Amino acid sequence: MPVLRLPGQTTCRGHIQDPASQRLTWSKPPLNVLVIRKIRDETLLEPFKELCRFLVEEKHLMVYVEKKVVDDGSLMMDDSFSAIRNQLCTFREGYDDISDCIDLIICLGGDGTLLYASSLFQGSVPPVMAFHLGSLGFLTPFKFESFKTEVDKVFEGNAAIILRSRLKVKVVKGMFQRNEQLFSAEENGVVPHNHINSEAGKITLQLQVLNEVVVDRGPSSYLSNVDLYLDGRLITSVQGDGVIVSTPTGSTAYAAAAGASMIHPNVPAIMVTPICPHSLSFRPIVVPAGVELMITLSPDARNTAWVSFDGRKRQEIQHGDSIKITTSCFPVPSICCHDLVYDWFDSLAQCLHWNVRKKQTRLTDASDSSETEN
Repeated sequence: MPVLRLPGQTTCRGHIQDPASQRLTWSKPPLNVLVIRKIRDETLLEPFKELCRFLVEEKHLMVYVEKKVVDDGSLMMDDSFSAIRNQLCTFREGYDDISDCIDLIICLGGDGTLLYASSLFQGSVPPVMAFHLGSLGFLTPFKFESFKTEVDKVFEGNAAIILRSRLKVKVVKGMFQRNEQLFSAEENGVVPHNHINSEAGKITLQLQVLNEVVVDRGPSSYLSNVDLYLDGRLITSVQGDGVIVSTPTGSTAYAAAAGASMIHPNVPAIMVTPICPHSLSFRPIVVPAGVELMITLSPDARNTAWVSFDGRKRQEIQHGDSIKITTSCFPVPSICCHDLVYDWFDSLAQCLHWNVRKKQTRLTDASDSSETEN
């Protein structure tokens, strides 16, 4: 199992975390590795097979993969891979709990692959090593061309780590609503049964969210009208298309598109960003990590609202329902390719083209129009 070494700096005002000191070391060599592959992408078939061969034959590790990945038709027809395929351990989302037996997660794909890997662990999350084989790649700093060297470095330990905070979300719905209405029938899966509790006549859904919780007006043509509470106090009512509650990691996702600032993942904060608010003065805000936000339908709301978690498990919110959000105790340890400062700013420039423009040409003395001759 990994050990996260997190020394800090002590000042007269208390203990301040030194982000540069966040390192990953192993108390014992990792034995069980979870490989998450982006599905419905045939270009990832060969990288997936190469990685599994390397982990099984050269590193002698127990490799876990999703059953639907192993059952892929292209993989089943590859006789040269059958020996490796037979040694893979399989699991099904929502049915098999692997949270206590994984030492390391390796993702092949884009940012959505890492978000999906996070959703599989509703408690403590193993370190995540993400290879950029998707479309955007903001959260996936590693290049697959040198995967053997990069994996060996991680196994040697002392790798830089970003602790990406998550949101602990609790949705409380009235028991009068049928259980089927608690879930979306989308193809991206249903909420595992062990995340649902029935208490005091209510149905309670609990989730860990890495990017954001989005509350919007859904298919209705009316404005969304929801109330926002902070630590039990009504802060404001949101009238518009909705509101985004995001982590610093999610600040570069939907929140950035809605006009929010981009925040480094090491900053302890929760962001609240309105979506097309019907008020010129409603600007995005940042609140301290650890506060509890609650969102409910306003009493005079003309329509219901809809909520989604990292773009998944979308469901309807009605009068009497509430969404409670706070910082989770279980962050996602994301392994850095270089370090947590370089990786983040490199992603800003490469993926979002932040502050990328043609440079001004230098003025020569002869053409400097700011100088006048006497």
